[in-house]
Formats: sequence, C-alpha cells, structure tokens
Amino acid sequence: MTGTQDIGDWMKGVQSRMEQALAAYLPPEIEVPARLHQAMRYAALDGGKRIRPLLAFAAGDLFHANAEALARVAAAVEMIHVYSLVHDDMPCMDDDELRRGKPTVHVKFDEATALLVGDALQAQAFLVLSELGEAMSDGDAARRSLAMIRVLAHAAGSCGMCGGQAIDLESVGITLSLAELEQMHRLKTGALLRASVLLGALAGKALTAAETAALDAYAGAIGLAFQVVDDVLDATADSATLGKTAGKDAAANKPTYVSILGLEESRVLAEKLRNDAHAALAPFGDGARRLRELADLIVQRKA
Repeated sequence: MTGTQDIGDWMKGVQSRMEQALAAYLPPEIEVPARLHQAMRYAALDGGKRIRPLLAFAAGDLFHANAEALARVAAAVEMIHVYSLVHDDMPCMDDDELRRGKPTVHVKFDEATALLVGDALQAQAFLVLSELGEAMSDGDAARRSLAMIRVLAHAAGSCGMCGGQAIDLESVGITLSLAELEQMHRLKTGALLRASVLLGALAGKALTAAETAALDAYAGAIGLAFQVVDDVLDATADSATLGKTAGKDAAANKPTYVSILGLEESRVLAEKLRNDAHAALAPFGDGARRLRELADLIVQRKA
C-alpha cells in the first residue's frame, strides 16, 4: 500500500477506506433505535483528519498487515476517539458547540442522545475488534486479537484516555509543572495514539520486545507533539481553521504547554519531539517511511 505513492495521495486513500469501513461497521441509521444510530453515524462519518487510523495503517504497512485487518483496527480506534470527542463536548465537560466544522452531537440532537452515542460507540469499537480474527488467518490470530483488545481497553480506560481527561478536569485554574502536564497528556492524548500504532503493528505480526519498545518511543514522542501543537494552534488559529472553537483553553484557564512554556518554546519542544520520533524508528529503516511522514505531519499541521 505504501510503495512510492505521495504522502498526500496515500492519506486520501486511507481516509477514503476509513470512511467506507466506518459506514460498514456502524449500525444502519434506519435500524431501531434509529435516532441513536443516526447520531452515531453523524458523529463518526464525514469529518476529521483520521490521524489515528493513519497511524494504524502506517504501522500495519511496516509489518505487512492485510487491508481488512487494518480497516477493522483503524475503525475500532477511531470509534473510541469519536466517543471521547462526543463526551468531551458535552456541557458537563468542555461545553462546546462546534466539532469538525459542524454542530456537536448534543447540539444537533440532545444531551441524553450524546451520552448514549459515546457509550454505544465504545461498545461498537470492541465488537468490531473482537471479530478481527476473521481477517487474520494465521495460527497466531486468536492470541494477537486478545492482545489487541487488551491494548485498546487499557488505552481507553482510567489509566489511559479517561484518566487523562479526569486529570484535565481537576487541573482547571491550577498551575501544573511541566512534568505534571506531560503526564496528563500522555494519558489523555498519547495513550490512544500509542494504541493506534501498536494495533496496526499487531494486525501484521506478534511484536518482539525490541519492536514494541521502539514503537512505544515513537508513539510517546508523537503523542506529546500532537498536544503541544494543539496548544499552539488553540492560541494562534481561528475557529474556522480549526473546525472547533479556538481559544477555549485560555478562556477556561486550563494549563497548556503555551501557558507554561510560552509560544516559541512550545514550538521548539514540538520540533524536538519530531526528531525523537524519527530517531525511535531508526531500527526499522525505510519500512517506517509512513510513520516518519506522519510525525512530520503532526508537528507541521496548521489545523
């Protein structure tokens, strides 16, 4: 799938495949309860950069995973991500009205429906992942499928994404150290990005300890870089560019890399993390080309 294809064309191909996979793996909108299914599809389809699926496909390319296995892995991790966005946008959390350039789910539908959308998307993610063995015909498929479910569950739970969000909510108006901010974002943002990389790789083969360590180092660097750049963009871009409300972090008095380090030092940190990500991939040689390109994209993006 990689070959000599330009990164932009490769990304469009993955994003198109992802749209098809999500449309296929989500319940039809006419199936009862129709309104809930309509809201699930509204939240998940037709929007977003699909960074997590791109990472899964890039890691899968490195370990020669088949396309069907990657589609399932990427759809599962994206469903978890979308569920987190739906809940984050609710009035009890960040209280936002704009996501991916359109009204948030609780605005388009209602708060109760938005809560159920998040719950249902989380369950659907594990349903999709549980059927992965059908797309991996080798003798190790069952063991790897179980390992992948464990990776995603850990990334989504209290020691991963949910835990990071809890720390974020508790930190409003509080001055955090750089180490405390890093810990929060390794959980809130980094855990699911790490899962994307590991799940894509595991769709291809069982990983050695050395391969897992290298991918962990890469994912750790891009996970922090992603949040640093998010903080920079929140402070410098407008809502139309971001597709969500700009300046929310400052308005809510949340600790960010920009508030602690300043704008220029945050940009310097993002570049250092990009270099760290490249260095972590050295053992994989040219096969990790897409992962390197995605590290560049994450740091150099403008929205």
